[in-house]
Amino acid sequence: MATEKQKIENQAETAEIIADSVDDENVLFPEEGEVKEGEEKFYQAVGRRKNSIARIRLFTKKSTDQVKSDQALITVNDKNYSDYFTDSNLKLVVESALRKLKSLNRFKATVVVSGGGLSGQAESIRHGMARALILFDVNFKKKLKKAGFLTRDPRVKERRKYGKKKARKSPQWSKR
Repeated sequence: MATEKQKIENQAETAEIIADSVDDENVLFPEEGEVKEGEEKFYQAVGRRKNSIARIRLFTKKSTDQVKSDQALITVNDKNYSDYFTDSNLKLVVESALRKLKSLNRFKATVVVSGGGLSGQAESIRHGMARALILFDVNFKKKLKKAGFLTRDPRVKERRKYGKKKARKSPQWSKR
Protein backbone atom coordinates (compact mmCIF):
# COMPACT_ATOMS: atom_id res chain seq x y z
CA MET A 1 0.00 0.00 0.00
CA ALA A 2 1.46 3.34 -1.04
CA THR A 3 2.13 5.98 1.56
CA GLU A 4 0.61 9.44 1.33
CA LYS A 5 3.93 10.96 0.27
CA GLN A 6 4.23 8.49 -2.63
CA LYS A 7 0.65 9.25 -3.70
CA ILE A 8 1.39 12.98 -3.77
CA GLU A 9 4.56 12.43 -5.78
CA ASN A 10 2.61 10.26 -8.24
CA GLN A 11 -0.02 13.01 -8.58
CA ALA A 12 2.71 15.57 -9.22
CA GLU A 13 4.29 13.36 -11.89
CA THR A 14 0.89 12.81 -13.51
CA ALA A 15 0.22 16.56 -13.54
CA GLU A 16 3.59 17.21 -15.19
CA ILE A 17 2.89 14.56 -17.84
CA ILE A 18 -0.51 16.12 -18.56
CA ALA A 19 1.03 19.57 -18.73
CA ASP A 20 3.73 18.40 -21.13
CA SER A 21 1.60 16.43 -23.57
CA VAL A 22 -0.61 18.22 -26.05
CA ASP A 23 -2.79 15.21 -26.96
CA ASP A 24 -3.86 14.49 -23.37
CA GLU A 25 -4.65 18.14 -22.87
CA ASN A 26 -7.01 18.26 -25.84
CA VAL A 27 -8.78 15.16 -24.55
CA LEU A 28 -9.30 16.80 -21.14
CA PHE A 29 -10.54 20.13 -22.50
CA PRO A 30 -11.81 19.70 -26.04
CA GLU A 31 -13.65 23.06 -25.99
CA GLU A 32 -10.32 24.87 -26.05
CA GLY A 33 -8.28 25.13 -29.23
CA GLU A 34 -4.96 23.48 -29.86
CA VAL A 35 -2.16 24.35 -27.49
CA LYS A 36 0.87 25.86 -29.20
CA GLU A 37 4.04 23.80 -29.10
CA GLY A 38 5.90 26.68 -27.45
CA GLU A 39 3.38 26.81 -24.60
CA GLU A 40 4.95 26.86 -21.16
CA LYS A 41 4.39 24.14 -18.56
CA PHE A 42 1.56 24.51 -16.07
CA TYR A 43 0.08 22.75 -13.07
CA GLN A 44 -3.64 22.12 -13.12
CA ALA A 45 -6.10 21.53 -10.30
CA VAL A 46 -9.81 21.79 -9.56
CA GLY A 47 -11.31 23.55 -6.55
CA ARG A 48 -14.88 23.25 -5.33
CA ARG A 49 -17.15 25.06 -2.88
CA LYS A 50 -20.97 24.99 -2.67
CA ASN A 51 -22.12 24.86 -6.31
CA SER A 52 -19.07 26.52 -7.87
CA ILE A 53 -16.24 24.72 -9.61
CA ALA A 54 -12.94 26.40 -10.47
CA ARG A 55 -10.33 25.00 -12.87
CA ILE A 56 -6.90 26.46 -12.09
CA ARG A 57 -3.86 26.52 -14.35
CA LEU A 58 -0.79 27.67 -12.44
CA PHE A 59 2.20 28.89 -14.45
CA THR A 60 5.61 29.71 -13.03
CA LYS A 61 6.36 33.29 -13.93
CA LYS A 62 9.55 34.38 -15.61
CA SER A 63 11.59 37.06 -13.86
CA THR A 64 11.10 39.42 -16.82
CA ASP A 65 7.37 39.74 -16.11
CA GLN A 66 6.70 42.95 -14.20
CA VAL A 67 3.68 43.46 -11.94
CA LYS A 68 2.89 45.43 -8.81
CA SER A 69 4.32 43.81 -5.70
CA ASP A 70 1.01 43.86 -3.83
CA GLN A 71 -1.08 42.09 -6.48
CA ALA A 72 -1.00 38.58 -7.90
CA LEU A 73 -1.29 37.92 -11.62
CA ILE A 74 -4.55 35.97 -11.72
CA THR A 75 -7.10 36.04 -14.52
CA VAL A 76 -10.62 34.79 -13.78
CA ASN A 77 -12.80 34.04 -16.82
CA ASP A 78 -10.55 36.24 -19.02
CA LYS A 79 -10.72 39.19 -16.59
CA ASN A 80 -8.28 40.37 -13.96
CA TYR A 81 -9.34 39.01 -10.58
CA SER A 82 -9.57 42.51 -9.09
CA ASP A 83 -12.11 43.41 -11.81
CA TYR A 84 -14.05 40.15 -11.40
CA PHE A 85 -14.26 40.36 -7.59
CA THR A 86 -15.09 43.92 -6.61
CA ASP A 87 -15.23 43.19 -2.87
CA SER A 88 -11.84 43.54 -1.19
CA ASN A 89 -12.51 40.58 1.13
CA LEU A 90 -13.10 38.27 -1.83
CA LYS A 91 -9.86 39.48 -3.44
CA LEU A 92 -8.01 38.53 -0.24
CA VAL A 93 -9.67 35.11 -0.26
CA VAL A 94 -8.56 34.48 -3.86
CA GLU A 95 -4.93 35.39 -3.23
CA SER A 96 -4.73 33.97 0.32
CA ALA A 97 -3.06 30.69 -0.74
CA LEU A 98 -0.30 32.63 -2.50
CA ARG A 99 -0.01 35.13 0.38
CA LYS A 100 0.40 32.29 2.87
CA LEU A 101 3.48 31.09 0.95
CA LYS A 102 4.73 34.67 0.38
CA SER A 103 4.80 34.08 -3.37
CA LEU A 104 2.33 36.54 -4.89
CA ASN A 105 4.70 37.48 -7.71
CA ARG A 106 6.14 34.01 -8.25
CA PHE A 107 3.18 32.54 -10.16
CA LYS A 108 0.56 33.55 -12.65
CA ALA A 109 -2.73 31.72 -12.84
CA THR A 110 -5.61 31.41 -15.24
CA VAL A 111 -8.93 30.40 -13.76
CA VAL A 112 -12.18 29.23 -15.31
CA VAL A 113 -14.92 29.30 -12.70
CA SER A 114 -18.62 28.54 -13.02
CA GLY A 115 -21.66 28.08 -10.83
CA GLY A 116 -22.58 29.45 -7.43
CA GLY A 117 -22.21 33.00 -6.22
CA LEU A 118 -19.16 35.22 -5.93
CA SER A 119 -18.28 34.07 -2.42
CA GLY A 120 -18.42 30.38 -3.35
CA GLN A 121 -16.41 31.08 -6.50
CA ALA A 122 -13.70 32.90 -4.54
CA GLU A 123 -13.38 30.04 -2.06
CA SER A 124 -13.31 27.44 -4.84
CA ILE A 125 -10.48 29.37 -6.49
CA ARG A 126 -8.58 29.36 -3.20
CA HIS A 127 -9.10 25.61 -2.86
CA GLY A 128 -7.93 24.92 -6.42
CA MET A 129 -4.97 27.26 -6.08
CA ALA A 130 -3.79 25.42 -2.97
CA ARG A 131 -4.10 22.07 -4.75
CA ALA A 132 -2.12 23.35 -7.75
CA LEU A 133 0.61 24.74 -5.48
CA ILE A 134 1.03 21.30 -3.91
CA LEU A 135 1.48 19.78 -7.37
CA PHE A 136 4.20 22.37 -7.94
CA ASP A 137 6.00 21.63 -4.66
CA VAL A 138 4.99 18.96 -2.12
CA ASN A 139 6.68 20.90 0.70
CA PHE A 140 3.92 23.55 0.53
CA LYS A 141 1.37 21.03 1.82
CA LYS A 142 2.13 21.50 5.51
CA LYS A 143 1.48 25.26 5.53
CA LEU A 144 -1.57 25.09 3.29
CA LYS A 145 -3.11 22.21 5.25
CA LYS A 146 -2.58 24.05 8.54
CA ALA A 147 -4.28 27.13 7.11
CA GLY A 148 -7.24 24.97 6.04
CA PHE A 149 -6.98 25.70 2.33
CA LEU A 150 -6.83 22.05 1.26
CA THR A 151 -10.05 20.99 2.95
CA ARG A 152 -13.10 21.28 0.73
CA ASP A 153 -15.83 23.09 2.62
CA PRO A 154 -18.77 20.71 2.10
CA ARG A 155 -21.54 23.00 3.37
CA VAL A 156 -24.30 23.41 0.80
CA LYS A 157 -27.88 24.61 0.99
CA GLU A 158 -30.16 21.91 2.36
CA ARG A 159 -32.94 20.73 0.05
CA ARG A 160 -36.58 21.46 0.71
CA LYS A 161 -38.60 18.53 2.09
CA TYR A 162 -42.22 17.86 1.21
CA GLY A 163 -44.73 19.03 3.78
CA LYS A 164 -42.38 21.82 4.87
CA LYS A 165 -42.23 25.45 3.81
CA LYS A 166 -38.43 25.45 3.55
CA ALA A 167 -35.80 22.84 4.41
CA ARG A 168 -36.90 22.61 8.06
CA LYS A 169 -39.57 25.26 8.61
CA SER A 170 -42.95 23.68 9.27
CA PRO A 171 -46.36 25.21 8.65
CA GLN A 172 -47.98 26.86 11.64
CA TRP A 173 -49.54 24.30 13.96
CA SER A 174 -53.02 24.93 15.27
CA LYS A 175 -54.58 23.08 18.16
CA ARG A 176 -58.14 23.36 16.81
